[in-house]
Amino acid sequence: MAAAAADEAKLESFLQWLQVAPSPFPSLLQLLCSQSPKVLNPDPSHPQANGADLRGCTIRACGAGKGFGVFSTAAPEPGARDGVVLVVPLDLAITPMRVLQDQLVGPRCRALYEEGGVDDRLLVMLFLMAERRRPGSLWKPYLDMLPTTFGSSLWFSEEELAELEGTTLYRATVIQRKSMQSLFDEKVKGLVEELLHVDDSASSTEVVFEDFLWANSIFWTRALNIPLPRSYVFPGLCGDQHTRTDDDVCDSGLPAHQETDVTAKDSTADENSRSSNTESIWVEGLVPGIDFCNHIDVKALATWEVDSVGNATGVPASMYLMLADKSSVEAGAEIYINYGNKGNEELLYLYGFVIDNNPDDYLMVHYPVEALRQIQSADIKMRLLEILKGALRCLLPRSLLDNGFFGIRSNEDKDNKKNISPISSYSWSGQRKVPSYLHKIVFSQDFMSTLRTIAMQDHELEQVASLLGEVGSSEDREPSDAEIQSAVWEVCGDQGALGLLVDLLRVKMAELEEGSGTEASDTQLLEEFDSIHSEDYASGKDENSKRKLKINNRSCIVYRRGQKQLTRLFLREAEYLLELSANEQT
Repeated sequence: MAAAAADEAKLESFLQWLQVAPSPFPSLLQLLCSQSPKVLNPDPSHPQANGADLRGCTIRACGAGKGFGVFSTAAPEPGARDGVVLVVPLDLAITPMRVLQDQLVGPRCRALYEEGGVDDRLLVMLFLMAERRRPGSLWKPYLDMLPTTFGSSLWFSEEELAELEGTTLYRATVIQRKSMQSLFDEKVKGLVEELLHVDDSASSTEVVFEDFLWANSIFWTRALNIPLPRSYVFPGLCGDQHTRTDDDVCDSGLPAHQETDVTAKDSTADENSRSSNTESIWVEGLVPGIDFCNHIDVKALATWEVDSVGNATGVPASMYLMLADKSSVEAGAEIYINYGNKGNEELLYLYGFVIDNNPDDYLMVHYPVEALRQIQSADIKMRLLEILKGALRCLLPRSLLDNGFFGIRSNEDKDNKKNISPISSYSWSGQRKVPSYLHKIVFSQDFMSTLRTIAMQDHELEQVASLLGEVGSSEDREPSDAEIQSAVWEVCGDQGALGLLVDLLRVKMAELEEGSGTEASDTQLLEEFDSIHSEDYASGKDENSKRKLKINNRSCIVYRRGQKQLTRLFLREAEYLLELSANEQT
Protein backbone atom coordinates (compact mmCIF):
# COMPACT_ATOMS: atom_id res chain seq x y z
CA MET A 1 0.00 0.00 0.00
CA ALA A 2 2.82 2.40 0.87
CA ALA A 3 4.53 1.72 -2.46
CA ALA A 4 1.28 2.32 -4.35
CA ALA A 5 0.73 5.60 -2.51
CA ALA A 6 4.27 6.71 -3.33
CA ASP A 7 3.75 5.86 -7.00
CA GLU A 8 0.51 7.82 -7.03
CA ALA A 9 2.22 10.86 -5.50
CA LYS A 10 5.03 10.68 -8.08
CA LEU A 11 2.50 10.38 -10.89
CA GLU A 12 0.50 13.39 -9.70
CA SER A 13 3.67 15.49 -9.45
CA PHE A 14 4.79 14.39 -12.91
CA LEU A 15 1.45 15.13 -14.60
CA GLN A 16 1.43 18.60 -13.07
CA TRP A 17 5.05 19.18 -14.16
CA LEU A 18 4.30 17.89 -17.65
CA GLN A 19 1.41 20.23 -18.43
CA VAL A 20 2.38 23.69 -17.12
CA ALA A 21 2.71 26.37 -19.84
CA PRO A 22 6.17 26.52 -21.45
CA SER A 23 8.93 29.10 -21.09
CA PRO A 24 11.50 30.08 -23.75
CA PHE A 25 14.90 28.45 -24.22
CA PRO A 26 17.68 29.55 -26.57
CA SER A 27 18.16 27.58 -29.76
CA LEU A 28 21.19 25.36 -30.24
CA LEU A 29 22.39 27.58 -33.06
CA GLN A 30 22.46 30.60 -30.76
CA LEU A 31 24.82 28.62 -28.56
CA LEU A 32 26.96 27.40 -31.44
CA CYS A 33 27.29 30.81 -33.11
CA SER A 34 27.89 32.85 -29.96
CA GLN A 35 31.37 33.45 -28.61
CA SER A 36 29.94 33.89 -25.13
CA PRO A 37 26.61 32.07 -25.15
CA LYS A 38 24.10 33.16 -22.57
CA VAL A 39 21.79 30.47 -21.27
CA LEU A 40 18.35 31.71 -20.30
CA ASN A 41 16.92 30.82 -16.93
CA PRO A 42 13.49 29.22 -16.93
CA ASP A 43 10.59 31.53 -16.13
CA PRO A 44 10.75 31.92 -12.31
CA SER A 45 6.97 31.86 -12.08
CA HIS A 46 6.95 28.42 -13.70
CA PRO A 47 10.21 26.73 -12.64
CA GLN A 48 9.09 23.45 -14.20
CA ALA A 49 7.31 24.76 -17.27
CA ASN A 50 6.74 22.25 -20.05
CA GLY A 51 3.35 22.74 -21.68
CA ALA A 52 2.38 19.19 -22.73
CA ASP A 53 -1.27 18.60 -23.56
CA LEU A 54 -3.08 15.35 -22.65
CA ARG A 55 -6.09 15.59 -24.96
CA GLY A 56 -7.43 12.07 -25.12
CA CYS A 57 -5.25 10.03 -22.78
CA THR A 58 -3.76 9.84 -19.33
CA ILE A 59 -0.69 8.24 -17.80
CA ARG A 60 -1.14 5.75 -14.98
CA ALA A 61 0.29 2.60 -13.44
CA CYS A 62 -0.10 -0.59 -15.45
CA GLY A 63 -0.33 -2.73 -12.31
CA ALA A 64 1.56 -5.81 -11.06
CA GLY A 65 4.88 -3.98 -10.95
CA LYS A 66 4.80 -3.25 -14.69
CA GLY A 67 5.50 0.46 -14.42
CA PHE A 68 3.46 3.16 -16.12
CA GLY A 69 1.68 3.36 -19.44
CA VAL A 70 -0.47 5.66 -21.57
CA PHE A 71 -4.22 4.97 -21.47
CA SER A 72 -7.15 6.38 -23.43
CA THR A 73 -9.64 8.52 -21.52
CA ALA A 74 -13.40 7.94 -21.44
CA ALA A 75 -13.94 10.41 -24.27
CA PRO A 76 -11.69 12.68 -26.33
CA GLU A 77 -11.30 16.04 -24.65
CA PRO A 78 -12.35 19.24 -26.44
CA GLY A 79 -9.79 20.19 -29.07
CA ALA A 80 -8.81 16.61 -29.87
CA ARG A 81 -8.85 16.06 -33.62
CA ASP A 82 -7.64 13.50 -36.07
CA GLY A 83 -6.91 11.08 -33.24
CA VAL A 84 -4.31 13.30 -31.53
CA VAL A 85 -4.26 12.31 -27.86
CA LEU A 86 -0.98 13.72 -26.51
CA VAL A 87 1.13 16.72 -27.56
CA VAL A 88 4.60 17.43 -26.16
CA PRO A 89 6.63 20.52 -27.12
CA LEU A 90 10.03 19.57 -28.54
CA ASP A 91 11.62 21.97 -26.03
CA LEU A 92 10.85 19.29 -23.45
CA ALA A 93 12.88 16.58 -25.20
CA ILE A 94 16.16 15.69 -23.49
CA THR A 95 18.58 15.80 -26.41
CA PRO A 96 22.22 16.85 -26.82
CA MET A 97 20.82 20.28 -27.70
CA ARG A 98 19.05 20.56 -24.37
CA VAL A 99 22.15 19.41 -22.47
CA LEU A 100 24.22 22.14 -24.15
CA GLN A 101 21.60 24.70 -23.11
CA ASP A 102 21.56 23.72 -19.44
CA GLN A 103 22.40 26.59 -17.12
CA LEU A 104 24.59 24.57 -14.79
CA VAL A 105 26.34 21.90 -16.86
CA GLY A 106 25.91 23.30 -20.37
CA PRO A 107 29.24 25.17 -20.62
CA ARG A 108 31.32 22.18 -19.49
CA CYS A 109 29.33 19.77 -21.67
CA ARG A 110 29.79 22.09 -24.63
CA ALA A 111 33.56 22.04 -24.11
CA LEU A 112 33.58 18.24 -23.86
CA TYR A 113 31.48 17.96 -27.00
CA GLU A 114 33.66 20.29 -29.03
CA GLU A 115 36.83 18.51 -27.82
CA GLY A 116 35.40 15.16 -28.91
CA GLY A 117 35.53 13.82 -25.37
CA VAL A 118 31.95 12.52 -25.56
CA ASP A 119 29.52 11.62 -28.33
CA ASP A 120 25.87 12.65 -28.42
CA ARG A 121 24.59 9.51 -26.69
CA LEU A 122 27.10 9.59 -23.86
CA LEU A 123 26.37 13.29 -23.41
CA VAL A 124 22.71 12.53 -22.71
CA MET A 125 23.66 9.71 -20.34
CA LEU A 126 26.03 11.96 -18.36
CA PHE A 127 23.25 14.53 -18.08
CA LEU A 128 20.76 11.93 -16.83
CA MET A 129 23.22 10.69 -14.21
CA ALA A 130 23.96 14.20 -12.96
CA GLU A 131 20.33 15.33 -12.89
CA ARG A 132 19.24 12.19 -11.07
CA ARG A 133 21.75 12.92 -8.30
CA ARG A 134 20.95 16.67 -8.10
CA PRO A 135 18.30 17.32 -5.39
CA GLY A 136 16.98 20.48 -7.03
CA SER A 137 16.88 19.22 -10.61
CA LEU A 138 14.18 20.76 -12.79
CA TRP A 139 13.70 17.27 -14.24
CA LYS A 140 13.06 15.61 -10.86
CA PRO A 141 9.30 14.91 -11.36
CA TYR A 142 10.12 13.13 -14.63
CA LEU A 143 13.21 11.29 -13.37
CA ASP A 144 11.30 10.08 -10.30
CA MET A 145 8.84 8.37 -12.63
CA LEU A 146 11.49 6.36 -14.46
CA PRO A 147 12.25 2.74 -13.51
CA THR A 148 15.22 2.20 -11.20
CA THR A 149 16.02 -1.35 -12.32
CA PHE A 150 15.54 -3.27 -15.56
CA GLY A 151 14.99 -6.82 -16.76
CA SER A 152 17.58 -6.56 -19.53
CA SER A 153 20.48 -9.00 -19.52
CA LEU A 154 22.93 -6.26 -18.46
CA TRP A 155 21.13 -6.22 -15.09
CA PHE A 156 21.10 -9.97 -14.59
CA SER A 157 22.61 -11.59 -11.54
CA GLU A 158 25.34 -14.15 -12.14
CA GLU A 159 22.77 -16.88 -11.55
CA GLU A 160 20.39 -15.42 -14.13
CA LEU A 161 23.18 -14.80 -16.63
CA ALA A 162 24.22 -18.45 -16.35
CA GLU A 163 20.84 -19.33 -17.90
CA LEU A 164 22.11 -17.76 -21.14
CA GLU A 165 25.40 -19.65 -21.41
CA GLY A 166 26.11 -20.84 -24.93
CA THR A 167 24.08 -18.08 -26.58
CA THR A 168 25.24 -15.04 -28.51
CA LEU A 169 23.49 -12.86 -25.94
CA TYR A 170 25.58 -14.31 -23.11
CA ARG A 171 28.82 -13.35 -24.83
CA ALA A 172 27.51 -9.93 -25.83
CA THR A 173 26.35 -9.19 -22.28
CA VAL A 174 29.66 -10.20 -20.68
CA ILE A 175 31.64 -8.12 -23.18
CA GLN A 176 29.36 -5.08 -22.80
CA ARG A 177 29.51 -5.21 -19.00
CA LYS A 178 33.30 -5.20 -19.06
CA SER A 179 33.34 -2.38 -21.61
CA MET A 180 30.92 -0.27 -19.60
CA GLN A 181 32.83 -0.84 -16.37
CA SER A 182 36.08 0.28 -18.01
CA LEU A 183 34.40 3.35 -19.53
CA PHE A 184 32.90 4.24 -16.16
CA ASP A 185 36.19 3.86 -14.28
CA GLU A 186 38.27 5.71 -16.86
CA LYS A 187 35.93 8.54 -17.91
CA VAL A 188 32.29 8.58 -16.83
CA LYS A 189 32.71 8.66 -13.04
CA GLY A 190 35.07 11.63 -13.15
CA LEU A 191 32.98 13.58 -15.65
CA VAL A 192 29.71 13.17 -13.73
CA GLU A 193 31.35 14.15 -10.45
CA GLU A 194 32.76 17.21 -12.22
CA LEU A 195 29.27 18.13 -13.45
CA LEU A 196 27.87 17.68 -9.94
CA HIS A 197 30.51 19.94 -8.41
CA VAL A 198 28.95 22.97 -10.10
CA ASP A 199 26.00 22.53 -7.73
CA ASP A 200 26.93 22.76 -4.01
CA SER A 201 23.86 20.74 -2.99
CA ALA A 202 25.09 17.73 -5.00
CA SER A 203 28.87 18.12 -4.82
CA SER A 204 29.31 15.44 -2.16
CA THR A 205 27.22 12.83 -3.96
CA GLU A 206 29.09 9.63 -4.77
CA VAL A 207 28.70 8.32 -8.31
CA VAL A 208 28.63 4.53 -8.68
CA PHE A 209 28.61 2.15 -11.64
CA GLU A 210 24.91 1.41 -11.15
CA ASP A 211 24.21 5.06 -12.02
CA PHE A 212 25.85 4.56 -15.41
CA LEU A 213 24.07 1.26 -15.95
CA TRP A 214 20.78 3.01 -15.15
CA ALA A 215 21.41 5.93 -17.53
CA ASN A 216 22.48 3.56 -20.30
CA SER A 217 19.29 1.54 -19.89
CA ILE A 218 17.09 4.64 -19.73
CA PHE A 219 18.57 5.92 -22.98
CA TRP A 220 18.35 2.66 -24.93
CA THR A 221 14.84 1.77 -23.71
CA ARG A 222 13.25 5.22 -24.06
CA ALA A 223 15.13 7.35 -26.59
CA LEU A 224 13.41 8.13 -29.87
CA ASN A 225 15.02 9.23 -33.12
CA ILE A 226 13.40 12.64 -33.45
CA PRO A 227 13.17 14.41 -36.83
CA LEU A 228 13.62 17.96 -35.53
CA PRO A 229 12.48 20.65 -37.99
CA ARG A 230 15.42 22.50 -39.52
CA SER A 231 13.69 25.79 -38.69
CA TYR A 232 13.59 24.72 -35.03
CA VAL A 233 17.33 24.02 -34.91
CA PHE A 234 18.48 26.73 -37.36
CA PRO A 235 16.16 29.74 -36.98
CA GLY A 236 17.52 31.71 -39.96
CA LEU A 237 21.02 32.24 -38.57
CA CYS A 238 24.56 31.42 -39.76
CA GLY A 239 24.09 31.44 -43.52
CA ASP A 240 21.69 30.36 -46.23
CA GLN A 241 19.64 27.39 -45.05
CA HIS A 242 18.85 26.33 -48.60
CA THR A 243 22.48 25.53 -49.28
CA ARG A 244 23.31 23.76 -46.03
CA THR A 245 24.02 20.04 -46.20
CA ASP A 246 23.91 17.22 -43.69
CA ASP A 247 27.68 17.54 -43.44
CA ASP A 248 27.21 21.15 -42.33
CA VAL A 249 24.91 19.90 -39.60
CA CYS A 250 27.45 17.39 -38.36
CA ASP A 251 30.21 20.02 -38.48
CA SER A 252 28.06 22.22 -36.26
CA GLY A 253 28.24 19.57 -33.56
CA LEU A 254 24.80 18.05 -34.07
CA PRO A 255 24.28 14.29 -34.08
CA ALA A 256 24.26 12.83 -37.57
CA HIS A 257 21.24 10.98 -39.00
CA GLN A 258 20.59 7.61 -37.35
CA GLU A 259 18.40 4.80 -38.62
CA THR A 260 15.17 4.24 -36.68
CA ASP A 261 12.85 1.28 -36.29
CA VAL A 262 9.83 3.46 -35.52
CA THR A 263 8.26 5.35 -38.41
CA ALA A 264 7.81 9.05 -37.77
CA LYS A 265 6.78 11.67 -40.29
CA ASP A 266 6.61 15.43 -40.50
CA SER A 267 2.92 16.20 -40.81
CA THR A 268 3.59 19.59 -42.40
CA ALA A 269 5.83 18.36 -45.22
CA ASP A 270 4.76 18.95 -48.81
CA GLU A 271 5.77 16.00 -50.99
CA ASN A 272 6.08 18.14 -54.13
CA SER A 273 7.77 21.23 -52.70
CA ARG A 274 9.43 20.71 -49.33
CA SER A 275 10.94 23.92 -48.01
CA SER A 276 14.06 24.09 -45.90
CA ASN A 277 11.90 24.95 -42.91
CA THR A 278 10.28 21.50 -42.90
CA GLU A 279 13.38 19.45 -43.61
CA SER A 280 14.39 17.33 -40.67
CA ILE A 281 17.56 16.84 -38.70
CA TRP A 282 17.49 13.52 -36.86
CA VAL A 283 18.46 13.72 -33.20
CA GLU A 284 18.13 11.03 -30.54
CA GLY A 285 16.43 12.06 -27.34
CA LEU A 286 13.90 11.33 -24.61
CA VAL A 287 10.40 12.82 -24.89
CA PRO A 288 8.70 12.80 -21.45
CA GLY A 289 5.12 11.58 -21.70
CA ILE A 290 5.33 9.89 -25.07
CA ASP A 291 8.12 7.65 -23.77
CA PHE A 292 5.64 6.01 -21.39
CA CYS A 293 3.98 4.23 -24.30
CA ASN A 294 4.70 0.52 -24.06
CA HIS A 295 5.36 -1.96 -26.86
CA ILE A 296 2.94 -4.41 -28.41
CA ASP A 297 3.99 -7.13 -30.84
CA VAL A 298 0.86 -6.87 -32.97
CA LYS A 299 -0.66 -3.86 -34.71
CA ALA A 300 0.05 -0.75 -32.64
CA LEU A 301 -2.80 1.51 -31.53
CA ALA A 302 -0.80 4.67 -32.06
CA THR A 303 2.20 6.24 -33.75
CA TRP A 304 4.17 9.35 -32.87
CA GLU A 305 4.77 12.15 -35.33
CA VAL A 306 6.37 15.59 -35.41
CA ASP A 307 4.43 18.78 -36.15
CA SER A 308 6.82 21.50 -37.37
CA VAL A 309 4.53 24.52 -37.56
CA GLY A 310 1.45 23.43 -35.63
CA ASN A 311 -0.90 22.45 -38.45
CA ALA A 312 -1.90 19.15 -36.85
CA THR A 313 -1.85 20.11 -33.18
CA GLY A 314 -1.87 23.88 -32.91
CA VAL A 315 1.50 23.61 -31.13
CA PRO A 316 4.48 24.51 -33.34
CA ALA A 317 7.63 22.38 -32.94
CA SER A 318 5.93 19.56 -31.09
CA MET A 319 5.73 15.78 -31.06
CA TYR A 320 2.33 14.18 -30.80
CA LEU A 321 0.80 10.77 -30.25
CA MET A 322 -1.92 9.88 -32.75
CA LEU A 323 -4.31 6.94 -32.66
CA ALA A 324 -4.12 4.74 -35.73
CA ASP A 325 -7.89 4.15 -35.57
CA LYS A 326 -9.72 6.26 -33.00
CA SER A 327 -12.94 4.30 -33.38
CA SER A 328 -11.27 1.04 -32.33
CA VAL A 329 -9.84 2.32 -29.03
CA GLU A 330 -12.00 1.62 -26.03
CA ALA A 331 -12.14 3.92 -23.04
CA GLY A 332 -9.47 2.96 -20.52
CA ALA A 333 -7.49 0.85 -23.01
CA GLU A 334 -3.72 1.09 -22.93
CA ILE A 335 -2.30 2.87 -25.96
CA TYR A 336 0.66 0.92 -27.34
CA ILE A 337 3.24 1.73 -29.96
CA ASN A 338 5.48 -0.74 -31.74
CA TYR A 339 9.24 -0.60 -31.16
CA GLY A 340 9.90 -2.23 -34.53
CA ASN A 341 10.47 -5.78 -35.72
CA LYS A 342 12.98 -7.06 -33.18
CA GLY A 343 14.05 -10.56 -32.22
CA ASN A 344 14.09 -11.79 -28.64
CA GLU A 345 17.86 -11.38 -28.48
CA GLU A 346 17.56 -7.63 -29.02
CA LEU A 347 14.42 -7.28 -26.89
CA LEU A 348 16.01 -9.01 -23.91
CA TYR A 349 19.33 -7.19 -24.30
CA LEU A 350 17.80 -3.71 -24.55
CA TYR A 351 14.31 -3.80 -23.07
CA GLY A 352 14.18 -6.73 -20.70
CA PHE A 353 11.30 -8.70 -22.18
CA VAL A 354 10.74 -11.40 -24.79
CA ILE A 355 7.86 -12.48 -27.03
CA ASP A 356 6.79 -16.10 -27.10
CA ASN A 357 7.21 -17.60 -30.59
CA ASN A 358 8.54 -14.27 -31.84
CA PRO A 359 8.12 -14.15 -35.66
CA ASP A 360 11.03 -11.68 -35.85
CA ASP A 361 13.54 -13.94 -34.10
CA TYR A 362 16.87 -14.50 -35.78
CA LEU A 363 19.97 -16.64 -35.45
CA MET A 364 23.53 -15.41 -35.78
CA VAL A 365 26.04 -17.87 -37.23
CA HIS A 366 29.67 -16.92 -37.47
CA TYR A 367 33.01 -18.43 -38.35
CA PRO A 368 35.49 -17.62 -35.53
CA VAL A 369 38.40 -15.40 -36.51
CA GLU A 370 40.68 -17.47 -34.25
CA ALA A 371 39.82 -20.61 -36.22
CA LEU A 372 40.43 -18.78 -39.50
CA ARG A 373 44.03 -18.09 -38.51
CA GLN A 374 44.65 -21.81 -37.99
CA ILE A 375 43.28 -23.23 -41.25
CA GLN A 376 45.31 -24.53 -44.16
CA SER A 377 46.86 -21.71 -46.27
CA ALA A 378 45.40 -19.17 -43.85
CA ASP A 379 47.35 -16.16 -45.13
CA ILE A 380 46.24 -16.62 -48.75
CA LYS A 381 42.61 -17.23 -47.81
CA MET A 382 42.52 -14.25 -45.45
CA ARG A 383 43.87 -12.10 -48.27
CA LEU A 384 41.16 -13.35 -50.62
CA LEU A 385 38.48 -12.68 -48.00
CA GLU A 386 39.86 -9.19 -47.51
CA ILE A 387 39.59 -8.50 -51.24
CA LEU A 388 36.08 -9.97 -51.36
CA LYS A 389 35.07 -8.20 -48.13
CA GLY A 390 34.03 -11.65 -47.00
CA ALA A 391 31.35 -11.88 -44.32
CA LEU A 392 32.32 -14.06 -41.37
CA ARG A 393 28.84 -13.64 -39.89
CA CYS A 394 25.45 -14.58 -41.24
CA LEU A 395 22.21 -13.23 -39.78
CA LEU A 396 19.38 -15.70 -40.29
CA PRO A 397 15.89 -14.25 -39.65
CA ARG A 398 13.16 -16.79 -38.98
CA SER A 399 11.27 -15.51 -42.02
CA LEU A 400 13.94 -16.99 -44.34
CA LEU A 401 12.69 -20.46 -43.47
CA ASP A 402 9.43 -19.74 -45.31
CA ASN A 403 11.35 -19.91 -48.58
CA GLY A 404 13.38 -22.98 -47.70
CA PHE A 405 12.78 -26.63 -48.50
CA PHE A 406 10.61 -27.19 -45.43
CA GLY A 407 8.92 -23.78 -45.23
CA ILE A 408 5.37 -22.72 -45.94
CA ARG A 409 6.32 -21.82 -49.51
CA SER A 410 8.15 -25.06 -50.21
CA ASN A 411 5.58 -26.16 -52.79
CA GLU A 412 5.58 -22.95 -54.79
CA ASP A 413 6.94 -22.84 -58.32
CA LYS A 414 10.54 -23.94 -58.09
CA ASP A 415 11.31 -21.97 -61.27
CA ASN A 416 10.76 -18.71 -59.38
CA LYS A 417 14.05 -16.89 -59.83
CA LYS A 418 13.55 -13.92 -57.51
CA ASN A 419 15.96 -15.29 -54.89
CA ILE A 420 18.53 -16.72 -57.26
CA SER A 421 22.05 -15.77 -56.28
CA PRO A 422 24.39 -13.78 -58.55
CA ILE A 423 26.36 -17.01 -59.00
CA SER A 424 23.73 -18.10 -61.51
CA SER A 425 25.11 -15.53 -63.96
CA TYR A 426 28.78 -16.38 -63.42
CA SER A 427 30.58 -17.96 -66.31
CA TRP A 428 34.11 -19.13 -66.75
CA SER A 429 34.65 -22.37 -68.55
CA GLY A 430 31.04 -23.39 -68.16
CA GLN A 431 32.02 -26.81 -66.82
CA ARG A 432 30.16 -26.45 -63.52
CA LYS A 433 26.39 -26.32 -63.81
CA VAL A 434 24.31 -23.99 -61.69
CA PRO A 435 22.65 -26.27 -59.09
CA SER A 436 18.93 -26.92 -59.29
CA TYR A 437 18.47 -26.01 -55.62
CA LEU A 438 19.93 -22.50 -55.95
CA HIS A 439 16.59 -20.68 -55.56
CA LYS A 440 15.92 -22.52 -52.28
CA ILE A 441 19.14 -21.59 -50.46
CA VAL A 442 18.19 -19.52 -47.40
CA PHE A 443 21.78 -18.65 -46.51
CA SER A 444 23.27 -15.43 -47.90
CA GLN A 445 25.62 -15.81 -50.84
CA ASP A 446 28.13 -13.46 -49.19
CA PHE A 447 28.48 -15.96 -46.35
CA MET A 448 28.47 -18.93 -48.72
CA SER A 449 31.26 -17.28 -50.71
CA THR A 450 33.25 -16.88 -47.49
CA LEU A 451 32.74 -20.54 -46.60
CA ARG A 452 33.78 -21.66 -50.10
CA THR A 453 37.01 -19.71 -49.71
CA ILE A 454 37.72 -21.10 -46.24
CA ALA A 455 36.93 -24.68 -47.26
CA MET A 456 39.24 -24.71 -50.30
CA GLN A 457 41.97 -27.33 -50.42
CA ASP A 458 45.49 -26.43 -51.55
CA HIS A 459 45.04 -27.99 -55.00
CA GLU A 460 41.81 -26.00 -55.41
CA LEU A 461 43.65 -22.83 -54.48
CA GLU A 462 46.14 -23.56 -57.24
CA GLN A 463 43.32 -24.01 -59.75
CA VAL A 464 41.72 -20.73 -58.67
CA ALA A 465 45.07 -18.96 -59.01
CA SER A 466 45.47 -20.43 -62.48
CA LEU A 467 42.05 -19.17 -63.61
CA LEU A 468 42.70 -15.72 -62.18
CA GLY A 469 46.12 -15.69 -63.82
CA GLU A 470 44.45 -15.98 -67.20
CA VAL A 471 42.62 -12.70 -66.54
CA GLY A 472 45.76 -10.85 -65.50
CA SER A 473 47.89 -12.06 -68.41
CA SER A 474 45.30 -11.49 -71.12
CA GLU A 475 43.98 -8.09 -70.06
CA ASP A 476 46.81 -6.70 -67.91
CA ARG A 477 44.61 -5.93 -64.93
CA GLU A 478 43.69 -7.25 -61.52
CA PRO A 479 40.70 -9.63 -61.39
CA SER A 480 37.48 -8.13 -60.05
CA ASP A 481 35.60 -9.34 -56.98
CA ALA A 482 33.01 -10.99 -59.20
CA GLU A 483 35.71 -12.82 -61.14
CA ILE A 484 37.34 -14.08 -57.93
CA GLN A 485 33.97 -15.34 -56.68
CA SER A 486 33.35 -16.92 -60.07
CA ALA A 487 36.72 -18.69 -60.05
CA VAL A 488 36.17 -20.04 -56.54
CA TRP A 489 32.68 -21.22 -57.50
CA GLU A 490 33.95 -22.84 -60.71
CA VAL A 491 36.62 -24.80 -58.85
CA CYS A 492 34.88 -25.59 -55.57
CA GLY A 493 31.11 -25.60 -56.03
CA ASP A 494 29.03 -25.83 -52.84
CA GLN A 495 30.10 -29.13 -51.31
CA GLY A 496 32.87 -27.83 -49.06
CA ALA A 497 30.99 -24.69 -48.05
CA LEU A 498 27.82 -26.59 -47.11
CA GLY A 499 29.83 -29.14 -45.17
CA LEU A 500 31.44 -26.32 -43.22
CA LEU A 501 28.06 -24.68 -42.64
CA VAL A 502 26.61 -27.92 -41.26
CA ASP A 503 29.58 -28.21 -38.90
CA LEU A 504 29.11 -24.61 -37.68
CA LEU A 505 25.41 -25.19 -36.96
CA ARG A 506 26.09 -28.47 -35.17
CA VAL A 507 28.71 -26.80 -32.99
CA LYS A 508 26.28 -23.99 -32.23
CA MET A 509 23.62 -26.48 -31.18
CA ALA A 510 26.09 -28.29 -28.94
CA GLU A 511 27.01 -25.00 -27.26
CA LEU A 512 23.37 -24.10 -26.72
CA GLU A 513 22.53 -27.48 -25.21
CA GLU A 514 25.66 -27.93 -23.12
CA GLY A 515 24.49 -26.04 -20.05
CA SER A 516 20.71 -25.99 -20.41
CA GLY A 517 19.62 -29.16 -22.20
CA THR A 518 17.52 -29.63 -25.28
CA GLU A 519 14.74 -27.61 -26.85
CA ALA A 520 12.26 -30.12 -25.42
CA SER A 521 13.59 -29.66 -21.89
CA ASP A 522 13.18 -25.89 -22.22
CA THR A 523 9.60 -26.38 -23.33
CA GLN A 524 8.94 -28.50 -20.25
CA LEU A 525 10.52 -25.86 -17.98
CA LEU A 526 8.29 -23.17 -19.48
CA GLU A 527 5.16 -25.25 -18.94
CA GLU A 528 6.13 -25.85 -15.30
CA PHE A 529 7.01 -22.20 -14.78
CA ASP A 530 3.74 -20.92 -16.21
CA SER A 531 1.74 -23.38 -14.16
CA ILE A 532 3.46 -22.53 -10.87
CA HIS A 533 3.52 -18.81 -11.59
CA SER A 534 -0.22 -18.76 -12.29
CA GLU A 535 -0.96 -20.51 -9.00
CA ASP A 536 1.33 -18.19 -7.01
CA TYR A 537 -0.10 -15.08 -8.63
CA ALA A 538 -3.68 -16.19 -7.98
CA SER A 539 -2.96 -16.96 -4.32
CA GLY A 540 -0.93 -13.79 -3.75
CA LYS A 541 2.15 -15.74 -2.64
CA ASP A 542 4.46 -14.36 -5.27
CA GLU A 543 6.12 -11.16 -4.01
CA ASN A 544 7.29 -8.56 -6.51
CA SER A 545 11.01 -9.30 -6.12
CA LYS A 546 10.51 -13.04 -6.47
CA ARG A 547 8.18 -12.54 -9.42
CA LYS A 548 10.77 -10.41 -11.19
CA LEU A 549 13.43 -13.04 -10.64
CA LYS A 550 11.17 -15.69 -12.08
CA ILE A 551 10.26 -13.50 -15.04
CA ASN A 552 13.95 -12.99 -15.83
CA ASN A 553 14.50 -16.74 -15.72
CA ARG A 554 11.50 -17.30 -17.95
CA SER A 555 12.77 -14.75 -20.45
CA CYS A 556 16.09 -16.60 -20.62
CA ILE A 557 14.32 -19.89 -21.31
CA VAL A 558 12.08 -18.40 -24.02
CA TYR A 559 15.07 -16.80 -25.74
CA ARG A 560 17.39 -19.82 -25.62
CA ARG A 561 14.62 -22.21 -26.68
CA GLY A 562 14.01 -19.99 -29.69
CA GLN A 563 17.73 -20.11 -30.52
CA LYS A 564 17.73 -23.91 -30.32
CA GLN A 565 14.65 -24.13 -32.49
CA LEU A 566 16.13 -21.87 -35.16
CA THR A 567 19.42 -23.74 -35.08
CA ARG A 568 17.58 -27.03 -35.57
CA LEU A 569 15.53 -25.68 -38.47
CA PHE A 570 18.44 -24.02 -40.28
CA LEU A 571 20.58 -27.11 -39.68
CA ARG A 572 17.91 -29.21 -41.37
CA GLU A 573 18.03 -26.86 -44.38
CA ALA A 574 21.83 -27.03 -44.52
CA GLU A 575 21.96 -30.82 -44.22
CA TYR A 576 19.41 -31.22 -47.01
CA LEU A 577 21.33 -28.82 -49.24
CA LEU A 578 24.53 -30.77 -48.55
CA GLU A 579 22.79 -33.98 -49.58
CA LEU A 580 21.49 -32.42 -52.80
CA SER A 581 24.88 -30.95 -53.57
CA ALA A 582 26.55 -34.33 -53.17
CA ASN A 583 24.00 -35.99 -55.45
CA GLU A 584 24.39 -33.37 -58.19
CA GLN A 585 28.17 -33.42 -57.99
CA THR A 586 28.43 -37.15 -58.56
